[in-house]
Amino acid sequence: MKTLTTYWFLQDFNLFKKLGMSTMMEMCDLLEMENIDKGQTIQIGTRDKKCVFFLKKGAVKIMDASSNTTKYIVKNGNIFGELSLFNLEAASKEVAQTLEDSIICYIESDTMERLLEKHNSLKNKILKIYGLRIQKLENRLENLLFKDSKTRIEDFIRAYIEEFGLVKQGKIEAKNLLSHKDIANLTNTSRQTVNNVLSSLRKEEKIFYDSKYISILHQNIPEIT
Repeated sequence: MKTLTTYWFLQDFNLFKKLGMSTMMEMCDLLEMENIDKGQTIQIGTRDKKCVFFLKKGAVKIMDASSNTTKYIVKNGNIFGELSLFNLEAASKEVAQTLEDSIICYIESDTMERLLEKHNSLKNKILKIYGLRIQKLENRLENLLFKDSKTRIEDFIRAYIEEFGLVKQGKIEAKNLLSHKDIANLTNTSRQTVNNVLSSLRKEEKIFYDSKYISILHQNIPEIT
């Protein structure tokens, strides 16, 4: 029953689309599943065993373990903790926190490495995810060098709504999961600057938000400004 339940939870992950039923069942037998409440911490680098995590439901933020600054956000259907497959030192410096009630599966990194060696398609997809993660960090550095604070915040808000939102009545609406501090961390700005920019955008009706949701007119998605 555990294996079948895990299979049901993971079958929508693009990561596993080409593995085949027998391989998926083998993998599901090795995975552990856990329900985690909003606001809980998921240890990544300080666990007894290093693990790779699969987020079936919810959203988590990945933080620097020493400074508690937010590094990036992971939405459902994606993985995190994959650094343990490539760089154990870097993985030891990360911690995750749930932004809403979440369901995760996880597998020990050593076991995952053995699966990657057996299945090239899985290995290639993991490498692609790792590469995209690096690309996002490089884009943030480029933005820091060439864009002012206001533009960085506007660009981040637009990208966040695009990635996490759904189209509803002419708007793209996303759950408002991030604090102003989180946005400041992710845009290398201050909380006060984030507050000022968001207030200005809302006043100009370029975005709409409250404590639960943040949205933008669908026609405004190409550019906020």
